[in-house]
Amino acid sequence: MRMDPLILLHPTYFPNVATMAIMAQKNCLWEVCDYYQKQTYRNRTYVCTDQGKHMMTIPIKHVGGAQGKQFYKDVRVDNQYPWQRQHWRTLQTAYRSSPFFEYYEDELAPLFHHSYEFLLDFNLRSIELACECLQLDMPSSKTTVYEQNPKNSIDQRFMVNAKRSISFNPPVYTQVFMERHGFIDNLSILDLLFNEGTGATTYLEEVSLSFLDA
Repeated sequence: MRMDPLILLHPTYFPNVATMAIMAQKNCLWEVCDYYQKQTYRNRTYVCTDQGKHMMTIPIKHVGGAQGKQFYKDVRVDNQYPWQRQHWRTLQTAYRSSPFFEYYEDELAPLFHHSYEFLLDFNLRSIELACECLQLDMPSSKTTVYEQNPKNSIDQRFMVNAKRSISFNPPVYTQVFMERHGFIDNLSILDLLFNEGTGATTYLEEVSLSFLDA
């Protein structure tokens, strides 16, 4: 087992390739004691459709007034809207012609047919499924208190910020709509999985993590 320091990350919705590469190469710790923030990968992930880069967003129940702030672990999913069905249809339409969609379809489909009350639970399950498909160990360690300046882990929580760019230049792999849109990097791990299949794990293990030192 690797003995390097724990990397502190937020659980997100089918994490992007950069985040999954960290998980493949490092020991990780999940931040579960923070406040929920908008404009993050906590409730969104990006895939590529025939129209190009496409955001899939999980609707959440917002609280107002004095309770406008809420802990990530308390955020509830708004299941009044059939978002899971829509997300699954998007994935089917975008990736049905990819080399490995059918290979993983039966394993992933149940996630989109079972309702979850809490966003954190859904995200952790999505990561667990991705790890199972990739044959990676799912990080099990979680924070018990919030620390603004962690003492016993390396803080990489900035990875959750969907508006922040990182210096990440991964190797090109073949994508379904590459001829139309070119290579789009750092999409959801699902894009890499459906296009590279069993080769996705090696890809994650070998990609440079130099962005962590930037």
